[in-house]
Amino acid sequence: MFDIGFSEIIFIMVIALLVVGPERLPRIARTAGLWVGKMRGFVSSVKADIDRELATDELRKALDKQAAVPELEELIDEVTGDPLKAGERNIDGPAAGKPAENLKQGTPDEPDGQTEKDS
Repeated sequence: MFDIGFSEIIFIMVIALLVVGPERLPRIARTAGLWVGKMRGFVSSVKADIDRELATDELRKALDKQAAVPELEELIDEVTGDPLKAGERNIDGPAAGKPAENLKQGTPDEPDGQTEKDS
């Protein structure tokens, strides 16, 4: 991380021992260790947040790319239970522009849309 070798660490420890003294050195070393641990935890959490955001962004781009396909949009509308939106996209289908035929259509056994009640 800082590219400090073993000899530099020993040199820093000797200087710290001379400046601080042997009584306070263990307490200072413990405090420094806690601070280094907190810094590592912070850096780790920041890295995890960045990775999570990148993954979310990549997923969002993939979903936007898939949502651009009209068939998928229609399928999504059908699955979510919005038949009006699904039907609006099918307006250009084979039945588009044809007038509605007789609304009372009978079964194949009943000619011309007549039912048993009509007879």
